Amino acid sequence: MEAETLALAQEIDFSMWALFVRATITVKIVMIGLLIASFWSWSIIVQKLISYRKARREAARFDQSFWSGEPLDGLFEQVGVDPAGQSEKIFAAGMIEWRRSHRDDGGMIAGATARIDRSMDVAIAKEIEDLQSGLIVLATVGSTAPFVGLFGTVWGIMNAFIEIAAQQSTNLAVVAPGIAEALLATAMGLLAAVPAVVFYNKLSADGDRIISGYEAFADEFATILSRQLDS
Repeated sequence: MEAETLALAQEIDFSMWALFVRATITVKIVMIGLLIASFWSWSIIVQKLISYRKARREAARFDQSFWSGEPLDGLFEQVGVDPAGQSEKIFAAGMIEWRRSHRDDGGMIAGATARIDRSMDVAIAKEIEDLQSGLIVLATVGSTAPFVGLFGTVWGIMNAFIEIAAQQSTNLAVVAPGIAEALLATAMGLLAAVPAVVFYNKLSADGDRIISGYEAFADEFATILSRQLDS
């Protein structure tokens, strides 16, 4: 009897596709949802890695131009009022407010320093929003995917027990397929969650470093303009 049961179990297809096809509709929905979440997470991860790398390169290139000794007005003419780079946008925001703060007689309107700081803060806030967009998706997938997969596993095991009761048999050929299908949901949940958590932490740290660079540049630029005001 045991040999016959093992022979029947060996004939069962335990491939990923076969396990999915045999799963109940609820477990299938869970698996499809986790697969979509995984692809969504990876698309955000790849996009963020590319955009962060581009942001670091742009910041390094602009810092070199900014500290090259070229006059600020000349650099602003090159950058323009609506530049593409993130550091350039912060610089342009400060320079636009700097020029607006000049009176017709050449003097400065009171409170120019505070307005310049606020203008650059607004520009930095916009860049922060852009840098951090999508990270909430990674955090959500990382925190919820294991529980969604666990729900699919619990549901699948429950149906496996129902099948055991219906067939009034606990041999391996009856138990193994249902348990395997159920555990596949947990595996897919972990497959979606682990990369999301790892890259969420990495991208958050990378984003914080980029933002710190923007804030440091804004402080240095504001100091330069303040010295010009005092002189």
